[in-house]
Amino acid sequence: MARAPREPRIAAHLGRPETPAEEAARKAENSKNYRQSQSFRNLIIALVASLAIVAVVYFIVPRGEIADAPQPDIAATASEVAEQFDRTVIVPTAPDDWGKNIAQVNPGSPSVWSVNYNDIPEAKRGFIKFEQAFDADEVWASQVLRGTSPSGTTTIDGLEWTEFEIRDPESTGNVSYALGIQAGSDYVLVYGSAEPDVAAVIASSVADDVEQLKKESA
Repeated sequence: MARAPREPRIAAHLGRPETPAEEAARKAENSKNYRQSQSFRNLIIALVASLAIVAVVYFIVPRGEIADAPQPDIAATASEVAEQFDRTVIVPTAPDDWGKNIAQVNPGSPSVWSVNYNDIPEAKRGFIKFEQAFDADEVWASQVLRGTSPSGTTTIDGLEWTEFEIRDPESTGNVSYALGIQAGSDYVLVYGSAEPDVAAVIASSVADDVEQLKKESA
């Protein structure tokens, strides 16, 4: 005896049996939702695996401290420059706790012996630069300071230095103060973002050399 055909299932949200098209749409939607849930699950698994790898690298792989860049030997470099240019090159000195990251000659017209000090305790993030321009004068200094004119003079260890006070440091590369002096045929400039008393430390350290260059050119 043949079995009677099964009555179509009544869909609760419709209150009647689904049509073939509705049934097909429902199954397609269920398949889509399943695939999406699987994709999300796989994403979570991949993320957890990635974090585990990062943790292994962080805790297991040895890490060394980044070494500070070696500070330049100012005296040795100055000696090389003096030999190269066959002239007296001033060697500025600063307290031991001052950092220094540049000691070099910048070729040009004029060529300039340059030393840069940073990490200065008295100046926090300030810097001070010493420069000796070969065969130059105050015109060169004004160019370095973007046209800044002298604002006065100050005496340091018996030498009269020209002062430059910059009102708009942003226009001069954050330089706010400078001291300049003619040293024979050369011009010496001490400048930066530190306070005048910090610049005076470097100016004082080169007083004897500046005086000697003055005498040699007299």
